[in-house]
Amino acid sequence: MDKQDKQRIVEELHTAWSESTAGVVTHYRGLSVSQMGDLRRALHNADVSMQVVKNTLARRAAEGTGFKAAEELFTGPVAIAYGKDPVAMAKAISEFAKKNDALKVCGGVLDGKMVDAAGVKALADLPPREVLLAKMLGSMQSPISGFVRTLAEVPASFVRTLAAIRDQKQAA
Repeated sequence: MDKQDKQRIVEELHTAWSESTAGVVTHYRGLSVSQMGDLRRALHNADVSMQVVKNTLARRAAEGTGFKAAEELFTGPVAIAYGKDPVAMAKAISEFAKKNDALKVCGGVLDGKMVDAAGVKALADLPPREVLLAKMLGSMQSPISGFVRTLAEVPASFVRTLAAIRDQKQAA
């Protein structure tokens, strides 16, 4: 690989990592070519990219990006996944790692902060984005609907009181 190829790789990674909010660093030693292909397909379905890159080039590309925080993870044969949806990325990698012991999750980066392997697993255990949004919306609506019921109870109570008075007068 000549100097121009290395520079091109560094520039491409730097651009991609600048636009990404999350990344996961893995060791892939022991995976076959077909297994790597399966992993790449699973990540592609989650809208995540993965790059096998030399550590020195990865360190250069990380300069000025949030991936600088994970620089200490760039040792040994690493494959770096990156994208905008950290939960989908962590789920795809964790599911693949469960089936293939050769893939080891070293850690990652989330919004410019380093996350260890346990943090990546915790991200993978989160419910999907749609479920989280639905829960948040439900918790936001709950106080409002309770307030509306309370306001509606005042006139309803008044009507019930008037009906009781009317019933009393008719009985007498």
